[in-house]
Amino acid sequence: MILAFDPTKLGTILASHGHNALIGIAYGAHGDDWVELTLPYAERLVGDPTTGILASGPIFTLMDMASSMAVWTSTKRFRPLATIDMRVDYLRPAIPGKTVVGRGQCYCMTKTIAFVRGEAHDGDPAKPLAHVAGTFMFTDVE
Repeated sequence: MILAFDPTKLGTILASHGHNALIGIAYGAHGDDWVELTLPYAERLVGDPTTGILASGPIFTLMDMASSMAVWTSTKRFRPLATIDMRVDYLRPAIPGKTVVGRGQCYCMTKTIAFVRGEAHDGDPAKPLAHVAGTFMFTDVE
């Protein structure tokens, strides 16, 4: 069964269910092969209370979800997939109090593997706080 994919509808689900809702991830925007999600600053997500800097785990989750949604947006349908590899290069810490914006892009796809890249920033895309590169494997049989 083929399920059409609408990133705005999944964004609504993200905001109210599961792990993404728990940490506050929300839909931002999308294009033909990319999706942008937001992660508002929350003290419960801080890794070191003496600095107020967000932990890396929520940023990883943000980028994994933005990248996987970019795959579905690119194919225009939902297909089950698994993260095979996700490399996150943290360039600097997020500024305390700022919302983190994560953008994932699907730039290449084979029959079974999707290749993604992306970046996260806290207000200025020219000053990213992380770059990501990863691969997803489709888990359905076509």
